Amino acid sequence: MRWIVLGFVLLVFAPIATSATLYAWNRSGFDWRAADRSSAGLLPPAAQHRQAVVRIYSAPTVSWRGVVASHSWIVTKKAGDSSYRRYDYTAWGSPIWVDRFAPDGRWFGKTPDTVFAADGEAAEAMIPAIEAAVEGYTFRHHGDYRAWPGPNSNTFVATVMSAVPAIDAVLPPTAIGKDFPADGSWISPAAGGLGAKLNLGGYAGLTLGWIEGLEINILGAVVGFDIRRPALKIPAFGRIGVP
Repeated sequence: MRWIVLGFVLLVFAPIATSATLYAWNRSGFDWRAADRSSAGLLPPAAQHRQAVVRIYSAPTVSWRGVVASHSWIVTKKAGDSSYRRYDYTAWGSPIWVDRFAPDGRWFGKTPDTVFAADGEAAEAMIPAIEAAVEGYTFRHHGDYRAWPGPNSNTFVATVMSAVPAIDAVLPPTAIGKDFPADGSWISPAAGGLGAKLNLGGYAGLTLGWIEGLEINILGAVVGFDIRRPALKIPAFGRIGVP
């Protein structure tokens, strides 16, 4: 029991406490209403990039919630289209927002990380399944959004990703809500079908898979180890190891 308590303190409490301290130190003068949401320059101009595109981005969420959580979204573009399409799931209005923000925009001042990228024929083949998953998403009505344990933005993106086996990626450990079971299942396949997930309503769970590695969900916070690209996974800071 002593080792379990020590492990919890080192791997869960300490990272969150450190992140909260850094937030308190740097928050002076921050106004989320005026925060930068312009393009971060991660995508070329759509009219000049004729190939199909699929991107999944993630960035720390706004205000104090960014201490532990990130927001993720999906961007697509079919071959020959002159504009990108961005899908977000938020607490404002109708939960699924289309093209509300710049495709690769900063999330309230934070530059997003690229979780997944595909171009050309591979991306073109994914887009119909992505569109179908968005259109058929269960929690698409007013009042469906819940910040914790879900369904939130990360639940939405993780559900779409799971509907497209070719997306061989996983959202970062900071994507609280990614483990909320949108279909209500307790046991489901891991990403790409290479492993399995045990889920207790998003409040707790265990994942073992080639793409996810080992992940333990404790009240939404994820602790684990990436096997494929060795890295430690901890709350607040995400992956520490091989990019």
